[in-house]
Amino acid sequence: MAQVMDMTRGKPTKLMITFAFPVILTNLGQQIYQIVDAAIVGRGVGVDALAAVGCTDWIYWMILWSMQVMTGGFAIFVSRFLGSQEYEKMNRSIVISSVLSAVIALLLTVIGLLLTEPLLRMLGTPDNILDNAVSYLSTMIAGTLIVTAYNLAAAVLRAFGDSKSPLFAMIIAALLNIVLDLLFVLVFHWGVLGAALASILSQLVAFIYCIIKIFRISYVKIDKAALMWDKKLAKDILATGLPLAVQYIIVHAGGMIVQSTINTQGSSFIAGYTAVNKLYGMLECTAISLGTAYTTFTAQNYGAGYFRRVRQGVTKSIFLAIGAALILIAALLPLNRVLPQLFIDVSEPGAMEAIDVASHYLVNMILSLPILYLVYVHRNSLQSIGISMWSLISGIFETVIRVLFSKVLFVWWGTEVLFFAEPVAWLMAWLFALFPYYYYQKRRLKIEEDKETQ
Repeated sequence: MAQVMDMTRGKPTKLMITFAFPVILTNLGQQIYQIVDAAIVGRGVGVDALAAVGCTDWIYWMILWSMQVMTGGFAIFVSRFLGSQEYEKMNRSIVISSVLSAVIALLLTVIGLLLTEPLLRMLGTPDNILDNAVSYLSTMIAGTLIVTAYNLAAAVLRAFGDSKSPLFAMIIAALLNIVLDLLFVLVFHWGVLGAALASILSQLVAFIYCIIKIFRISYVKIDKAALMWDKKLAKDILATGLPLAVQYIIVHAGGMIVQSTINTQGSSFIAGYTAVNKLYGMLECTAISLGTAYTTFTAQNYGAGYFRRVRQGVTKSIFLAIGAALILIAALLPLNRVLPQLFIDVSEPGAMEAIDVASHYLVNMILSLPILYLVYVHRNSLQSIGISMWSLISGIFETVIRVLFSKVLFVWWGTEVLFFAEPVAWLMAWLFALFPYYYYQKRRLKIEEDKETQ
């Protein structure tokens, strides 16, 4: 039977670290997809090809991350029903989440494919890299259903406390991705199209592995009762997951606006910015992993009615987040000019300019990691107890900052402000997640906790 972790008993810090460590490795593996693609394309094909992949980042991230957080929101109900031992509802929530995810993923695929080239043109993608950008992005969007299926399967496993199975799935898929990248790009000479195909096929393997693990969990029984459609439960699941998806669509729409400004600065600037965006995925993955641990811990304990543990878990999460961010700062800051060279061949024309851009941007991102990590603590805590709307509001203000920096302050102060757009956006997102938690939700949980002890 696949592992199930009961997070309603035991020390919160130990439970979250034990749970988060495999998730960190899993998310690192998932980031390897993007990094290997970029590294092989950048060093094997050239700076222009890397810039072409980079021009697609925000558009594809809008789909990828909205689906990832949405499926994570859906899986919160699995944790809650597991905590309250309502197994029939738990299985029904898995079925409903699967149907909703498939419908939304297919809808996004159709819309995305129709808008691929118009969006890239609207963002001002340079003509010399437009064809490659369209080829890469359309292929990645075509695989949205596969990527969504994997993310939902992994989220369901984590909802049961099993963070190891998604790790093993990603190890297998990451190794396959490297092999396919080398084969498709360097042997078959398929360029950016080959890199995209390698990513999608590898995600398919990861999904198959996770599905096998889910059906080995003894609590999972997809019988007639589970297949009965429950309108109220479907509405509740949508009400939790959909605002998270909308939040990320809004956030990444703001990123697309930033990208439209980046695209006016030439291929070297775009390539340098792209290199950091690829590295950013690795910087953020620990925050995402810890956030997943907070979500599972909070949802299980909230479902079981253990409100004191919910509040304790948030306090411990803050210390974990800041500690992890400080470790990464100490480890990565001295490498601010070395890491971009994973993607950029210094012997190419324009390469040193790209590395200068990347180094400047990367330093700002690394120093701002504590803020980013705290965003995940408070956003995920709100989501886990069913308050997704404030998370959406947080995302809206995060987007406002990106637009302000790239379209208003950029006109006054030039390219320098582009290096600060992300850190300031994170700060705004954190503040709008922090206040509702401490001034409303924490008090509500304290009231519920007092009732619990009476």
